[in-house]
Amino acid sequence: MFDAVVVGAGPNGLTAAVELARRGFSVAVFEAKDTVGGGARTEELTLPGFRHDPCSAAHPLGINSPVFRTMPLDRYGLRWLQPQLPMAHPFTDGSAAVLSRSVAETAASFGPRDAGAYRRLIEPFVGKWDTLLQDFMALPSTALPRDPVTLARFGLAGLPPSTWLMRRFRDERARALFSGLVAHVIAPLGGIATGAVGMVFALAAHARGWPVARGGSQSISDALTAYLKDLGGAVHTDYEVKRLDDLPPARAYIFDTSPTALARIAGLGRSYEGYRYGASVFKIDYALDGPVPWTAKEAREAGTVQVGGSSAEIGAALHAASRENRAPDPPFLITVQPSLVDPSRAPAGKQVFWAYGHVPNGWDGDLTDAIERQLERFAPGFRDRVLARATAGPPEMAARNANYVGGDIACGAASGLQLLLRPKPSLFPYGTAHPAVFLCSSATPPGPGVHGMSGHNAAKAVWRRLRMA
Repeated sequence: MFDAVVVGAGPNGLTAAVELARRGFSVAVFEAKDTVGGGARTEELTLPGFRHDPCSAAHPLGINSPVFRTMPLDRYGLRWLQPQLPMAHPFTDGSAAVLSRSVAETAASFGPRDAGAYRRLIEPFVGKWDTLLQDFMALPSTALPRDPVTLARFGLAGLPPSTWLMRRFRDERARALFSGLVAHVIAPLGGIATGAVGMVFALAAHARGWPVARGGSQSISDALTAYLKDLGGAVHTDYEVKRLDDLPPARAYIFDTSPTALARIAGLGRSYEGYRYGASVFKIDYALDGPVPWTAKEAREAGTVQVGGSSAEIGAALHAASRENRAPDPPFLITVQPSLVDPSRAPAGKQVFWAYGHVPNGWDGDLTDAIERQLERFAPGFRDRVLARATAGPPEMAARNANYVGGDIACGAASGLQLLLRPKPSLFPYGTAHPAVFLCSSATPPGPGVHGMSGHNAAKAVWRRLRMA
């Protein structure tokens, strides 16, 4: 009998397994796909020699993750590569606002009327970032806050909707960039705690940047797997779990799955029938015959580029996908340029490029033309650089990863109270109605992203139970 069995070898499932193995528990992981990774994989999707990330690509939360920073993942091949700029937000006039490692440089890119407002918003938290992030990502009740005063101050600024927070800014440059940061949770800008989302991404960049993993996001999953095996854990791939009886006997079962899949497998009935899935994405991976020809020079140096013009345009795109059940045109795009800093990702002189726009959950249309028209606005001649493309709408995203129900890469709508209280309001979100069954996916706090903290928090709940048994 194992102490714990984990279902799903995504970053959260692997982190939960590592955390338990580090504490001397016997652990085995079972994964339905033939490789580990979940949302952190790397594959040749277009042409030979072009290595793409089917889902996550840039990792501001990965390099800042409190739990990853306690692990010797560098011994197992994980290397973070930093672009010259973490992120740029170009405008049609050829200029750009930037999210730099420097608060001063970022503020200066917003112009004189908003530079001071940005510094007053961000600087009080920069020196306390590591403690603040640990407190923020351990919510709601896995540990007492280490710095409750700073956490409360952060909450006062971040818990209101981002549209309220952006009233601090007078000009469009700051509003547009901040709107794009919030849009990473694929939800309307006016939701509760969306201001905190934008602040977390900004602070992450100022602390440690928005890097890519050398060789691709698969390097993160492979490093976690190698570390787990060195700790004595076992990993089994090509092993689909349909019922709890498909698994070996264990004292605890931990699911890195959607809540609805957990309920089906563990026989928990309608335990999560109120859980909501959110908007999806239409994603394109490109093989390019050279760099993206951005008009703004800052975008040519940035690992991540937000493509969306104004805050109103970004807000309209999010609202269309999340509330109006239609694909936006023009879409707001999040794009990543991994091969700017990682030449191993493409043949010499070539580039890989990653882009997605938001679409309704389950949408089965084709957003390729709308995405490329939007890219041409800010990078004229982009289409001339395209050697090959691999497209994936909601059905393809769901087929690649069962956690992406309807193509929702956040494993559940990150809007309303569900942004903070996932998968349902509870002081013990990782436990279930079955005393030996736990949930550790990004459907639990702190939510989406390759940071492993949902797995870490769930593992804490599990080891407390195992020690009491």
